[in-house]
Amino acid sequence: MLSFVKKLDEHQINLKRIAIDILQINVGKLCNQACHHCHVEAGPTRTEIMTEKTVDRIIELIAQSPELKTIDLTGGAPEINPYFKKLVIAARSMNLEVIDRCNLTIFYEKGFEDIPQFLKDQKVHVIASMPCYTKDNVDKQRGRGVFDKSIEGLKLLNSLGFGVEGTGLILDLVYNPGGAFLPGDQEKLESDYKRELKQFFNLEFNQLYTITNMPIKRFLDDLNRQGKYAEYMDLLVNNFNPHAANSVMCKSLISIGWDGLIYDCDFNQMLEIPVDSKKTTLWDIQKIDVFKNRNIALANHCYGCTAGAGSSCGGALI
Repeated sequence: MLSFVKKLDEHQINLKRIAIDILQINVGKLCNQACHHCHVEAGPTRTEIMTEKTVDRIIELIAQSPELKTIDLTGGAPEINPYFKKLVIAARSMNLEVIDRCNLTIFYEKGFEDIPQFLKDQKVHVIASMPCYTKDNVDKQRGRGVFDKSIEGLKLLNSLGFGVEGTGLILDLVYNPGGAFLPGDQEKLESDYKRELKQFFNLEFNQLYTITNMPIKRFLDDLNRQGKYAEYMDLLVNNFNPHAANSVMCKSLISIGWDGLIYDCDFNQMLEIPVDSKKTTLWDIQKIDVFKNRNIALANHCYGCTAGAGSSCGGALI
């Protein structure tokens, strides 16, 4: 297999970070679910959680980084972090868009029942995991009973105005394939989701994002168990799209780990490939924009972001 770096050389593509609009923050790996495809390997037994000291340092850096537009909170279930609300309130007070990567079922765990109203009050952009609009496919990926709870979570968000035209409360959904294949056309899938969820559950949402399964962590383990790793990598390599490569999210994003270490993207974070190949932390920098115009750490898993229509935390790239 041709390395990703050599593939970029073939196409005369030099990936550098041209801006930093988005700060993506993994506030911990603790989650009330343990999904089969999870690249974070999050779950109920994980103990990694961001401390208040780290949250406070992030807030300081945000205040010193006027180029930032979006704070993207992920996990685990980000809402589980005890300082989730503190971080959201601080970012919103600075007029930044805040994204909550929500699994929908967290609303029904004890102590988190007030999260939907909090998200509404703070006008948080909710991006919810919904790998399919059918019960069997969702429960197969995310666990028995998750589909029904997810539907109830979406109904609750709709009742608060999320995803409803004219409210300004954004509710987007995320699709990822149920196996070793690329996502279908994002526009068509969005149309299918909207039709099915409206017809059977009277649900509304704004956009659907299609995200390719990355060949790392739990999905990699699954590929190896099935003997499909080489086949899947061939699929990604053979569908390399230079237009998608020129639009990858790491050109405008920095990723912060739960422990304050800094990475080029969420996937590199999970593989412990640090930014600039150094273990730089939040306390080693004064502003986020020090990483502007720098090279990005690359490896073969990056083929997952550049195959077909491309894949990012904001869905297809082209």
